[in-house]
Amino acid sequence: MVNCVNMSSPKTFALRIFLVALVLRLLPVLFTLNLGIGLDDMFQYDMLARSLASGNGFRWYAQQDLAQLAPYVKFDLTSVDYDPIHGVPTSFRAPLYPAFLALVYMVSGAGFIRFLAARLTQVILLGAPLAPLTYFTAKRMFSPLPVGEGSGVRSGDRSERAARLAAWIVAAYPMLLIFPLGLGTENLFFVLLLSSFLFLLTTIEQPTTLRFLLSGLFLGLTALTRSVILPFAGLAILWIWFSLKQKRGALLVALALTLTVLPWVVRNSLLYGKLTGIETSLGYNLYVGYHPESTGTFTFGPSLDLVPILDDSVRDQLGTQRALEFIQADPGRFVPLAVSRLGHFFRLELRVLTYFYSSNFFGYIPTPGLLALAALFGLPFAILTISAAFGALTLPRSPAVLLSSFLFLGYLLPHVFILSEERFHLALIPLFAMVAAHFWTSGWAAVKSSGRLALSVAVVIAALLLLNWTYQFTSDAAKFTNLLGPNGNQTYYPY
Repeated sequence: MVNCVNMSSPKTFALRIFLVALVLRLLPVLFTLNLGIGLDDMFQYDMLARSLASGNGFRWYAQQDLAQLAPYVKFDLTSVDYDPIHGVPTSFRAPLYPAFLALVYMVSGAGFIRFLAARLTQVILLGAPLAPLTYFTAKRMFSPLPVGEGSGVRSGDRSERAARLAAWIVAAYPMLLIFPLGLGTENLFFVLLLSSFLFLLTTIEQPTTLRFLLSGLFLGLTALTRSVILPFAGLAILWIWFSLKQKRGALLVALALTLTVLPWVVRNSLLYGKLTGIETSLGYNLYVGYHPESTGTFTFGPSLDLVPILDDSVRDQLGTQRALEFIQADPGRFVPLAVSRLGHFFRLELRVLTYFYSSNFFGYIPTPGLLALAALFGLPFAILTISAAFGALTLPRSPAVLLSSFLFLGYLLPHVFILSEERFHLALIPLFAMVAAHFWTSGWAAVKSSGRLALSVAVVIAALLLLNWTYQFTSDAAKFTNLLGPNGNQTYYPY
């Protein structure tokens, strides 16, 4: 076993893992220097960032942008006070990621170079720091760790090894290496979510006013990036109140969270003359998630139905209304759709590869090479989640582990009942890495000592994951067959 005295100091390791993660993420950027943007989400974030950087506020779809989309979408301009120069004020997207991009654009300018500038900034400030952040979070989560009698391993040694292993997983995780190439809110969301979790963990041993306020602040910033995290924020406040028995601390977190998001909520409420939340995308997501043609994930046809509506409040209300109509028309779909969304959440990470390869982004790739790429992006998640299923049995009962359970459930459940995609689970990769690393450093004996019932549950979860991935391949068998064919790079499957 590795002894703590033979290990580099935590600060030295954190710097080293940051540099490794940085180099690994820089490589894809350097190989795609002339890469533009392709997906609708990226186009929208870019519009918002350019508007903010030019001083026009949180607006999108100015005339020059509408002209690019005219061949694909016919927008309804009659329901809004349309300004062709500045576009339309919007609340559809949360504000923090576009604001981050706007800061980059203010330095780089609005030319094509802005995409490279954004990717480099995301690698340096968001992507690479995720690895050392995972390390410090895991140290908090695993310390102190009990060890079995006669193991010959000190608690500090094992917790340090588990934390470092988790950091290495995040540093080299394939999908996280290429994610900074996209102008997607997840880049900022990943690091803010993990930072929020870390600050909450620090309140266990250091329940100070500053720690509670920082926890609330970062939860608020995370919500301003993706409001789907608000259920976890609520659970975290309850955790502080009841598990840590820090009522004052819970109130401080709630206060800091509220004050952080309040200005944007007020802005949106004034914009539409009624109480409005951080973003008005819920109705759209419900519409797509419950549409008769949907399996609970992003579906190309229905995803365009509400896009022409430029009044966000109207779109949100109409989407919610139609989703309720879908549910009432066929209530028997509700539970199967929830199960389907759960399956989509835990699917292997092949959708991005499928989309870009079928769009001839890479050109033709021979079958062995394509299968190798599919394994590179698919197998890490399979290994990680199955390991985490058994690793959960080795975790001690502690406030830190309880909070990690709340993070998992609080983030997962909204996707199960609204809309789900495989990329959404990427936010939990650091958590899965920590639990899997705990399993790998604890050994099988620690799993067996958890009892037959717990072990049976882990076996069932692993079996369900394998069944889900089998269904993924069988349901998309025709698509995968075409992709492996001689013209697979020109099949042009929608995202």
